[in-house]
Amino acid sequence: MRNSGVAMISVDEAQRIVLSHTHVMSLEKVDLLTSLGRVIGEEIIAPFNIPPWNNSAMDGYAVRFDDIKNASFDKPTTLKVIEELPAGFLPKNQVGPMQATHIMTGAPIPPGADSVVRKEDTSFSGDNVYILAPPNKGENIRLAGENVMRGEKVIQARTVIRPPHIGMLASFSKSFIAVYQVPTVAILSTGDELIDIDEEGDSSKIINSNTYSLAAQVKECGAVPLMLGIARDDKREILAKITQGLSADVMLTTGGVSVGEYDFVKDVLEDIGGELKFWNVAMRPGKPTAFGLVADKLIFGLPGNPVSCMVCFEQFVRPALLKKMGHTHLFRSQIEAVLVDDVKTKKDLRFFIRVRLGFREGVLCATTTGDQGSGILKSMIQANGLMVVTEDKKEIKAGEKVRVQVLDHIFELENH
Repeated sequence: MRNSGVAMISVDEAQRIVLSHTHVMSLEKVDLLTSLGRVIGEEIIAPFNIPPWNNSAMDGYAVRFDDIKNASFDKPTTLKVIEELPAGFLPKNQVGPMQATHIMTGAPIPPGADSVVRKEDTSFSGDNVYILAPPNKGENIRLAGENVMRGEKVIQARTVIRPPHIGMLASFSKSFIAVYQVPTVAILSTGDELIDIDEEGDSSKIINSNTYSLAAQVKECGAVPLMLGIARDDKREILAKITQGLSADVMLTTGGVSVGEYDFVKDVLEDIGGELKFWNVAMRPGKPTAFGLVADKLIFGLPGNPVSCMVCFEQFVRPALLKKMGHTHLFRSQIEAVLVDDVKTKKDLRFFIRVRLGFREGVLCATTTGDQGSGILKSMIQANGLMVVTEDKKEIKAGEKVRVQVLDHIFELENH
């Protein structure tokens, strides 16, 4: 990989470089339900009014207000019922003076009527209905276009499709939707010490968890993981696996990007014409992180330690994948919380501290989840956020306000 320099760069600069080389994918047509959670690539303009005509908001009687405005329980107004109108049918008759149409919820308002009396405010005998309490004029009628007006822009391009969008699109008979394509992401772990979850090994071996945690992160943000397994610390084996992975849109490797004698990933990428954009980011965990290109393919060399690997995915890979899928909001939300315990860091590095967010006596607080070592996956399990400590800090005291990157997809705050 042609090395453009190994100087340590800031997290912000690394994110800028990654996103500047990340391009939005093309559009594809998918069926309506498959579009859920995808980013729509077309503007949706209402082709007609919803509802298409004035209709009844409840079961009752469509009347002329002037005929019944003085009705009361003691002196009901008597109207002749000329028609029964269920939902799904059009009226056959116009409502004239002292007439009413027995109407059901959703049925079109017949010509001549301007109000609907609730069934509960009437009594009925033969062909007559007795109005016991008049509504306000125009009451209990849903107007044409009350939901959506013809020609109205209902869904903007680059919107993430949620269940309400599905309902609206169905209302317009949109059975297929243009959405941005989903990238495939090849994932490769490297190291002689690794074995897969169903392999047997001696005490010198470590089960390969990184491939699975990364695959889960890829799936969580909507992309498709391609798990390439493990490559031993052998250049030829790493070359074969990386070549295989280049069939995907994005490639992730874990391990093998540091300065060890057997860290071959950067060498292999150089051999196949890769271009290194950065290697070493001023952050902890995750300092030995590399990013480069092979042709137009994004290649991320993530650290081998489990937490470093996951944190670097959050800061660099996830935003790139979201951008490729057409998203406009690329980064996790950050919220302000009060730190519960003292934290010591180191200047000139941006720290991402695993914390648990929750309320204490109505105040949103952040509590560290224990040992912050880059191999302590347990503290990542207990965390629902990453406290972001900027490069100018060396220490944060309990009681200070801090910024926390929210990790939970569905975020439930605990009350203590």
